[in-house]
Amino acid sequence: MGVLWSAPQYEGALLDPALCDPDPIAQFQAWFAQAEAANIPNANAMTLATVDRRGRPAARIVLLKDVDARGFSFYTNYTSRKGDDLAAHAFAALVFYWDVLHRQVRIEGAVERVDPAESDAYFASRPRGSQLGAIASPQSQVIGSRAELEARVVAVDATYAETPPRPTTWGGFRVIPDLVELWQGQPSRLHDRVRYTRVDASAAWHRERLAP
Repeated sequence: MGVLWSAPQYEGALLDPALCDPDPIAQFQAWFAQAEAANIPNANAMTLATVDRRGRPAARIVLLKDVDARGFSFYTNYTSRKGDDLAAHAFAALVFYWDVLHRQVRIEGAVERVDPAESDAYFASRPRGSQLGAIASPQSQVIGSRAELEARVVAVDATYAETPPRPTTWGGFRVIPDLVELWQGQPSRLHDRVRYTRVDASAAWHRERLAP
């Protein structure tokens, strides 16, 4: 028999759909600001779930880099596994979990590539080492050794005396939400869940309470 983990206890301010912001993006931004104020490490870390060409799901942690009325953006190699998944099925799910606050946010929606100019601007803002790594790494492909990867970085570094240009295989994706769910842990597992849904980007958001 495996280990039986002790059950944590949850508590938090009550979450009432009527008192939530009508716009889930604004509500998320308010919660995100509270997560940062609580000094939660990597508050922008989120699980990204995709589906590959065989219909198999995959999930990994990525970092949120921007959120606005258009959606939630992150950056990666377009030829990576997640990039290939999104090319095959342009839909994704995101999950944020802030344990200190006993809060979770789930997001689902279609995915589009960020405008190249935005990707250029973000790439230019990265440290040089991160820029070189993005160019040198054949992300998700098999390589022989770490030494091989480091040699590729050295070669790229020698190629560019100034700021290297963003490779066309690297850039941003934006998840355009049609579902956002807020979860606030509560005692006795009577958690508060508020779900926002809409049929398309031009429609108004509908919010409702879900049973825990």
